[in-house]
Amino acid sequence: MTSFQPETVPGQAPPADSVHPRDSSTDAPTSVSRLNDTIRGFIERWGSVWVEGEITSFNRRGGNVFGRLKDLGTESTVAFRIWSSTLNRLPRDLKVGDHVVACVKADYFPRTGDFSFAISAMRHVGLGEQLERLERLRVQLRSEGLFDPVRKKKLPFLPHCIGLITGENSDAEKDVHRNAELRWPRVSFRTRHAAVQGDRCVPETIAALKALDADPEVDVIIIARGGGDPQTLLGFSDERLLRAVAAASTPIVSAIGHENDRPLLDEVADVRASTPTDAAKRVVPDVSEQRAHVSQLRARLTGRLTQRVLHDIAQLEQVRSRPALRTPHTMLTSRAQELWMLSNRGRDIVDRRIETGQRRTSELGAALRALSPVATLARGYAIAQLDDGSVVRDAAQAPAGAALRLTVENGTLAARSEGAVPDVVPHGTTDAAPRSNAEGTASGNTPLDAESIGDGPSEGRA
Repeated sequence: MTSFQPETVPGQAPPADSVHPRDSSTDAPTSVSRLNDTIRGFIERWGSVWVEGEITSFNRRGGNVFGRLKDLGTESTVAFRIWSSTLNRLPRDLKVGDHVVACVKADYFPRTGDFSFAISAMRHVGLGEQLERLERLRVQLRSEGLFDPVRKKKLPFLPHCIGLITGENSDAEKDVHRNAELRWPRVSFRTRHAAVQGDRCVPETIAALKALDADPEVDVIIIARGGGDPQTLLGFSDERLLRAVAAASTPIVSAIGHENDRPLLDEVADVRASTPTDAAKRVVPDVSEQRAHVSQLRARLTGRLTQRVLHDIAQLEQVRSRPALRTPHTMLTSRAQELWMLSNRGRDIVDRRIETGQRRTSELGAALRALSPVATLARGYAIAQLDDGSVVRDAAQAPAGAALRLTVENGTLAARSEGAVPDVVPHGTTDAAPRSNAEGTASGNTPLDAESIGDGPSEGRA
């Protein structure tokens, strides 16, 4: 403790450092240094105290830990620190939400007036009530499929309007606006302010979410706030808010706290951003990167097209340099003689086939004429037929008075039978000519006399 030596001057107020806080007055106030030093001396007499509570903040900085310990039944909290030398003796799995018993010693810094407790020992008692409740809710929501990646919606490539839910005049709002506008200056926002902690956090955030989700111009919604201890972030693990986020049709980005802060909203939202700045980078593309990408694609396309055109030109020149295209008439000259020979050969083959066909046709015609009944009629024979068209082969077929039709070489005659005539020449003899009487009597298959032949049908006796 600093030793203060009073140096009083008669008729004047004593120096502030010489006045003890319990002796201070309006005319004789004490100094801040004397007050802080007095407080430190009083606190040092407390010694070490064992206290039970729940860890609500546990941040590592420079090898040391700075956090807060919350009362199990009320909202009272105290700040604590764990030096690196002590941290090595404590359990390595200490984290936010743990129910612990700690040995603390009050420490007061006179220079800054800060008050905290130094931890010399700490052990687990069990999960804190708050962490246990959140873990039960986490298990329930996971079983319902609210954490499944398949149900999460994809962010639009370039949202024209971004819905933002955050605290009024907060650093998170400024970070999102500044980073989004730097990346894409023409982006627009629809901002809804809501309490980001306390009892008003959940209902106001849900109301803002429903309003933005119903707005057809909003393409994506960001829920953002700055970092904080888990106690202040409890509203973003509330079941009512989580189910409202899961039911929204607009893609939602969670940007709550810093990298180490993980409320349940991060699990239900379509995209989790570590900070509000990270949310702006995820939602809005960088215009400079996109321009560079477009320039790169154009350069690649120009290179590919140039390469393809040059390759095709080279191929065309190669084809044009071939002898067949350089002097195409040589192909006709070399093929002319072959074409002439083939033409003559084809002409000879056609002529021979025509001659062979004509000869074969003549032979078949001669054979047909030889076999035709017309040749027999030309030698003077006739064919006798009854009225029903049957050919008379026996004299008995044509009794006396039967009407006959006689077919000769040129025309047909009508005749009437006079009955059978005795054979003068035995049947089957061929060396004697058939007999005919002066009246024009004719027998079947015998030549007629001159009187029986006429230009049309004639009556006669058979």
